[in-house]
Amino acid sequence: MNRSVALKRTLLAACAATLVLAGCSTGHDAVAQGGTFEFVAPGGKTDIFYDPPDRRGKPGPLSGPDLSDTNKTLSLKDFADKVVVINVWGQWCGPCRTEIPELQKVYAATRDKGVAFLGIDVRDNNIDAARDFVVDRGVTFPSIYDPPMRTMIAFGGRYPTTVIPSTVVLDREHRVAAVFLRELLASDLQPVVERLAAEGPSDK
Repeated sequence: MNRSVALKRTLLAACAATLVLAGCSTGHDAVAQGGTFEFVAPGGKTDIFYDPPDRRGKPGPLSGPDLSDTNKTLSLKDFADKVVVINVWGQWCGPCRTEIPELQKVYAATRDKGVAFLGIDVRDNNIDAARDFVVDRGVTFPSIYDPPMRTMIAFGGRYPTTVIPSTVVLDREHRVAAVFLRELLASDLQPVVERLAAEGPSDK
Protein backbone atom coordinates (compact mmCIF):
# COMPACT_ATOMS: atom_id res chain seq x y z
CA MET A 1 0.00 0.00 0.00
CA ASN A 2 1.52 3.36 -0.96
CA ARG A 3 1.67 6.28 1.45
CA SER A 4 -1.01 8.36 -0.30
CA VAL A 5 -3.61 5.56 -0.08
CA ALA A 6 -2.76 4.96 3.57
CA LEU A 7 -3.10 8.66 4.31
CA LYS A 8 -6.51 8.81 2.60
CA ARG A 9 -7.76 5.84 4.60
CA THR A 10 -6.53 7.41 7.83
CA LEU A 11 -8.34 10.66 7.04
CA LEU A 12 -11.57 8.81 6.17
CA ALA A 13 -11.42 6.88 9.42
CA ALA A 14 -10.89 10.11 11.37
CA CYS A 15 -13.87 11.74 9.62
CA ALA A 16 -16.06 8.73 10.33
CA ALA A 17 -15.13 8.84 14.00
CA THR A 18 -15.93 12.54 14.11
CA LEU A 19 -19.38 11.91 12.60
CA VAL A 20 -20.13 9.24 15.20
CA LEU A 21 -19.17 11.58 18.02
CA ALA A 22 -21.29 14.34 16.49
CA GLY A 23 -24.37 12.11 16.34
CA CYS A 24 -24.25 11.73 12.56
CA SER A 25 -25.77 15.20 12.12
CA THR A 26 -24.72 15.77 8.56
CA GLY A 27 -26.31 16.11 5.16
CA HIS A 28 -29.77 17.31 4.11
CA ASP A 29 -31.49 15.68 7.10
CA ALA A 30 -29.26 17.34 9.68
CA VAL A 31 -30.93 19.19 12.54
CA ALA A 32 -28.93 21.91 14.24
CA GLN A 33 -28.91 21.37 17.97
CA GLY A 34 -28.12 23.80 20.71
CA GLY A 35 -29.86 26.16 23.05
CA THR A 36 -30.30 26.03 26.80
CA PHE A 37 -33.89 24.82 27.17
CA GLU A 38 -34.39 21.59 29.08
CA PHE A 39 -37.98 20.43 29.38
CA VAL A 40 -39.18 19.61 32.90
CA ALA A 41 -42.80 18.89 33.88
CA PRO A 42 -42.92 18.85 37.69
CA GLY A 43 -45.53 16.45 39.00
CA GLY A 44 -46.79 15.67 35.52
CA LYS A 45 -48.28 19.13 35.02
CA THR A 46 -49.74 20.01 31.63
CA ASP A 47 -49.32 23.79 32.04
CA ILE A 48 -45.70 24.72 32.76
CA PHE A 49 -44.47 28.30 33.23
CA TYR A 50 -40.85 29.41 33.33
CA ASP A 51 -40.46 32.50 35.49
CA PRO A 52 -38.77 34.84 36.22
CA PRO A 53 -37.53 35.63 32.70
CA ASP A 54 -33.85 35.17 33.52
CA ARG A 55 -34.57 31.50 34.33
CA ARG A 56 -35.94 30.77 30.87
CA GLY A 57 -33.95 28.64 28.44
CA LYS A 58 -33.72 29.06 24.70
CA PRO A 59 -34.54 26.32 22.20
CA GLY A 60 -32.03 25.40 19.54
CA PRO A 61 -32.33 26.74 15.98
CA LEU A 62 -35.79 25.90 14.66
CA SER A 63 -36.66 25.93 10.96
CA GLY A 64 -38.31 23.88 8.25
CA PRO A 65 -40.24 23.96 4.97
CA ASP A 66 -43.31 26.18 4.75
CA LEU A 67 -46.48 24.05 4.57
CA SER A 68 -47.99 26.37 1.95
CA ASP A 69 -44.84 26.35 -0.22
CA THR A 70 -42.21 23.77 0.64
CA ASN A 71 -39.66 25.61 -1.52
CA LYS A 72 -39.60 28.26 1.20
CA THR A 73 -38.15 27.90 4.68
CA LEU A 74 -39.71 29.20 7.89
CA SER A 75 -37.48 29.95 10.86
CA LEU A 76 -37.67 31.53 14.29
CA LYS A 77 -35.29 34.13 12.89
CA ASP A 78 -38.22 35.38 10.80
CA PHE A 79 -39.88 36.63 14.00
CA ALA A 80 -37.14 38.66 15.66
CA ASP A 81 -38.20 40.60 18.78
CA LYS A 82 -41.67 39.04 18.74
CA VAL A 83 -43.46 36.80 21.18
CA VAL A 84 -43.86 33.51 19.29
CA VAL A 85 -46.55 30.91 19.90
CA ILE A 86 -45.46 27.54 18.48
CA ASN A 87 -48.23 25.00 18.08
CA VAL A 88 -47.58 21.34 17.24
CA TRP A 89 -50.52 19.89 15.34
CA GLY A 90 -51.70 17.37 12.76
CA GLN A 91 -54.83 17.28 10.64
CA TRP A 92 -55.38 13.68 11.83
CA CYS A 93 -55.56 14.86 15.47
CA GLY A 94 -59.11 15.32 16.81
CA PRO A 95 -58.26 17.86 19.53
CA CYS A 96 -56.28 19.90 16.97
CA ARG A 97 -59.46 20.43 14.98
CA THR A 98 -61.11 22.04 17.99
CA GLU A 99 -58.03 23.94 19.09
CA ILE A 100 -56.77 25.60 15.92
CA PRO A 101 -59.72 28.02 15.51
CA GLU A 102 -59.10 29.08 19.11
CA LEU A 103 -55.44 29.77 18.29
CA GLN A 104 -56.50 31.78 15.26
CA LYS A 105 -58.66 33.96 17.53
CA VAL A 106 -55.68 34.74 19.77
CA TYR A 107 -53.46 35.40 16.76
CA ALA A 108 -55.98 37.87 15.32
CA ALA A 109 -56.30 39.62 18.69
CA THR A 110 -52.59 39.93 19.46
CA ARG A 111 -50.58 40.14 16.23
CA ASP A 112 -50.64 43.95 16.37
CA LYS A 113 -48.98 43.70 19.79
CA GLY A 114 -45.86 42.03 18.40
CA VAL A 115 -47.05 38.43 18.61
CA ALA A 116 -46.41 35.79 15.94
CA PHE A 117 -47.77 32.27 15.61
CA LEU A 118 -45.94 29.36 14.01
CA GLY A 119 -47.48 25.93 13.56
CA ILE A 120 -45.56 22.70 13.16
CA ASP A 121 -47.55 20.11 11.21
CA VAL A 122 -46.33 16.65 12.21
CA ARG A 123 -47.02 13.06 11.13
CA ASP A 124 -48.97 14.24 8.08
CA ASN A 125 -47.68 12.37 5.04
CA ASN A 126 -50.52 13.79 2.93
CA ILE A 127 -49.56 17.43 2.49
CA ASP A 128 -52.75 18.21 0.58
CA ALA A 129 -54.88 17.10 3.53
CA ALA A 130 -52.82 19.31 5.84
CA ARG A 131 -53.19 22.29 3.52
CA ASP A 132 -56.96 21.73 3.26
CA PHE A 133 -57.15 21.58 7.06
CA VAL A 134 -55.61 25.05 7.33
CA VAL A 135 -57.68 26.58 4.53
CA ASP A 136 -60.99 25.09 5.70
CA ARG A 137 -60.48 26.55 9.19
CA GLY A 138 -59.38 29.99 8.06
CA VAL A 139 -55.94 29.78 9.64
CA THR A 140 -53.76 32.70 8.55
CA PHE A 141 -50.56 32.05 10.48
CA PRO A 142 -47.84 29.91 8.85
CA SER A 143 -46.83 26.33 9.62
CA ILE A 144 -43.70 24.28 9.12
CA TYR A 145 -44.37 20.98 7.34
CA ASP A 146 -42.52 18.32 9.32
CA PRO A 147 -43.97 14.77 9.06
CA PRO A 148 -40.95 13.11 10.78
CA MET A 149 -40.87 15.73 13.59
CA ARG A 150 -37.24 16.71 13.00
CA THR A 151 -37.86 20.27 14.22
CA MET A 152 -38.84 18.98 17.65
CA ILE A 153 -35.21 18.20 18.41
CA ALA A 154 -34.57 21.94 18.54
CA PHE A 155 -36.88 22.38 21.53
CA GLY A 156 -34.34 20.83 23.86
CA GLY A 157 -33.94 17.73 25.96
CA ARG A 158 -36.88 15.49 26.86
CA TYR A 159 -39.60 17.48 25.10
CA PRO A 160 -42.58 15.06 24.91
CA THR A 161 -42.99 14.59 21.17
CA THR A 162 -45.89 12.17 21.69
CA VAL A 163 -48.15 14.92 23.07
CA ILE A 164 -50.14 16.45 20.22
CA PRO A 165 -51.41 19.09 20.27
CA SER A 166 -48.89 20.93 22.39
CA THR A 167 -47.99 24.61 22.48
CA VAL A 168 -44.77 26.42 23.37
CA VAL A 169 -44.80 30.18 24.02
CA LEU A 170 -41.55 32.11 23.57
CA ASP A 171 -40.90 35.59 24.91
CA ARG A 172 -39.45 38.38 22.77
CA GLU A 173 -35.94 37.03 23.26
CA HIS A 174 -37.21 33.62 22.12
CA ARG A 175 -36.79 32.04 25.53
CA VAL A 176 -39.34 29.39 26.54
CA ALA A 177 -41.85 31.08 28.84
CA ALA A 178 -44.66 28.51 28.86
CA VAL A 179 -45.49 25.03 27.61
CA PHE A 180 -48.99 23.59 27.33
CA LEU A 181 -49.33 19.84 26.88
CA ARG A 182 -53.04 19.89 26.10
CA GLU A 183 -55.73 21.34 23.88
CA LEU A 184 -56.15 25.08 24.48
CA LEU A 185 -59.00 27.55 24.39
CA ALA A 186 -58.44 31.19 23.49
CA SER A 187 -59.16 32.07 27.13
CA ASP A 188 -56.28 29.82 28.25
CA LEU A 189 -53.70 31.26 25.89
CA GLN A 190 -54.49 34.93 25.35
CA PRO A 191 -53.70 36.16 28.91
CA VAL A 192 -50.31 34.44 28.77
CA VAL A 193 -49.47 35.89 25.37
CA GLU A 194 -50.55 39.41 26.35
CA ARG A 195 -48.48 39.27 29.54
CA LEU A 196 -45.39 38.29 27.58
CA ALA A 197 -46.05 40.95 24.93
CA ALA A 198 -46.11 43.54 27.70
CA GLU A 199 -42.79 42.38 29.21
CA GLY A 200 -40.63 43.96 26.54
CA PRO A 201 -37.41 42.40 25.21
CA SER A 202 -35.18 43.17 28.18
CA ASP A 203 -37.34 42.57 31.28
CA LYS A 204 -35.59 40.53 33.95
